[in-house]
This record gives sequence, structure tokens and C-alpha cells, in this order.
Amino acid sequence: MHAFPCGTLPLDFVGTLRARRNAAPAEKLASPQQLDAWFVEAGMFDSAPGADETDLESAVALRESIYSLVAARLAGRPMPPRAMSEVNKHAAGLPVTLCLHADGATRTGSVAQGLAALARETVEILGGADAALLRECARPECTQVYLDRSRGHRREWCAMKTCGNRVKAASYRARRHSATRA
Repeated sequence: MHAFPCGTLPLDFVGTLRARRNAAPAEKLASPQQLDAWFVEAGMFDSAPGADETDLESAVALRESIYSLVAARLAGRPMPPRAMSEVNKHAAGLPVTLCLHADGATRTGSVAQGLAALARETVEILGGADAALLRECARPECTQVYLDRSRGHRREWCAMKTCGNRVKAASYRARRHSATRA
């Protein structure tokens, strides 16, 4: 089961390596089957595209390139040329195949087509006004990046249901503990 707290698929894709700064980050794309599941759970495809090990390597390389571009943008550093090249290479790929049927539409395609869609959206985010909205979750253990579209641009957490609640609950417990000791 994958999480989608960011509201943008490329940033949720970056989040498939959880707790990046920890000694042992949690890899959510450890197999081709997990990559297939991510695409389906993200709503990019109606059925698994049939990823293999080569597709998985390509997906992880794209994910890490997106992360290094986002990290550079957050730190106010120039974007790494190698990462830009990787994202641009994927962005030039074919789009996901949409097919209209009498009872609706289907989304199908290859892993490469899914990665192309992620790369194109990354280009739109980092190359446009949305780049100024990039934020990293304020919970120290979380490294999820999101676009802060909140009113006043004061959002602190990738998701209130997870990180926001954890931070607020920890703060409450600390205040209660402090009050009982006084």
C-alpha cells in the first residue's frame, strides 16, 4: 500500500523512499510488483503495466533525479545537470494511452509511459511558478516534499492526518508531562 499525501504525483513518487535521512530508509519500490502497484494506486494506469527489473532501475533513477532537483531548489542551489538530463530524457517519452469506451475511459501503457508522465509534471513544477511553493515536511523524521497551496502558504506538514497529528500529539504529551512534573 502506497501513500499519496502531496497532491502531486512526482512528489508522491519521490516519497516512495521514506525517511531518506535515516540510517535505513524505507524503500517502497523494492520490486517490479511494487512499482506496478504504485502506478495503479496512483490512478495513472487501470491495470499493472508489467514492470521488470530494468523498469524498476529506470524508475528509481528518475525518482532520485527528481529528488535531487527538488532538494537543490529547496536549498537555493543550482539544479544538478545530470538530474535535469535524466528528467528531460523521460519527459520526451510517449504519454499514457487513453482510450474512450462506451462506458468510460481506460488508462494503459508501459512503465516508460508512466515515467514520462511523472517527468513532464516535474518539468512543469520545477520550471514554473509552482517551484516557489515547494516545502519539506516539518516533522524531522519525514522527508516528504509537497507544494504548499495553503492560504497564506503556512502549511508545515506533508499531511495533517499523519505527520501533523504526530507532531501535535507529541507536543501535547510534552506539555502534559512538563505540567505534571511542575
